[in-house]
Amino acid sequence: VQLQASGGGLVQAGGSLRLLCAASGGAFSSYVMAWFRQGPGKEREFVAAISNRGRRTYNTDSVKGRFTMSRDNAKNMVSLQMNNLIPEDTAVYYCAAREGTRLAVLDREYIFRGQGTQVTVSS
Repeated sequence: VQLQASGGGLVQAGGSLRLLCAASGGAFSSYVMAWFRQGPGKEREFVAAISNRGRRTYNTDSVKGRFTMSRDNAKNMVSLQMNNLIPEDTAVYYCAAREGTRLAVLDREYIFRGQGTQVTVSS
């Protein structure tokens, strides 16, 4: 499956952005989807994941209460609504897909990855 992320940009602290990831070429509804991010000088880290049908989500602690992941299987898309952004959220954000049903948090467990979209939060 091919993944295309979009929606990044420059925003002030406290602002919001909505990232989108469009999938093509695979059985989208069979994949667990996730967002990862990689900040400057940092390793790639897990942000959020959503189950195949969107009934289960899991967020990393640092974004709980601020980020919401959702999916639309009819449109082969996932989104990440990011509110109350802080400078520490600055990173390149990637969407990823894995087979199965477990909401994995390790990057190596995802077999498909899209190119990233840059999110920059100014203080």
